[in-house]
Amino acid sequence: MDWTHDRLGSAERGENPTVLARMRTGWAVIGDIQHLPGYCLLLYAGEANHLTDLPRDERSRFLLDLSLLGEAVETVCRKRDSALRRLNYEVLGNSWEHLHGHIHPRYDWEPPRLLHGPVWRYGDERTALEYRLGPEHDELRAELTHALKSILAEAYEQE
Repeated sequence: MDWTHDRLGSAERGENPTVLARMRTGWAVIGDIQHLPGYCLLLYAGEANHLTDLPRDERSRFLLDLSLLGEAVETVCRKRDSALRRLNYEVLGNSWEHLHGHIHPRYDWEPPRLLHGPVWRYGDERTALEYRLGPEHDELRAELTHALKSILAEAYEQE
């Protein structure tokens, strides 16, 4: 079976090539599409569809983990491209009904008509084959993994 049909199970089995690190509440992964370089997600490791399905303390941990992943994305993307403007965080669940959070780096070089709206306004352009995750993203993936593991070590040490 293709790992994309069971992203969580394949992460648990060590078969998901997008995994950056295991966090307290889930799996940090690099996005299958790198239209905006550095796009990552946090996949909740338990059973939940909505953020509000979680007890408040677990909800807080999930959102903290999402912010720590965002910190790693910002660190790496800012170092790689001075045109990084900001990060957009989203918890949607419309396509995959399992709790997960998106982190979209946004850049000054994006077309002005799309710069200030959600990434979904890019439409099919965003998912073009040329942006699919591949070997050309190995260095980015390694940098994200390194930054995230450093941030996690520091954050978890402080608790």
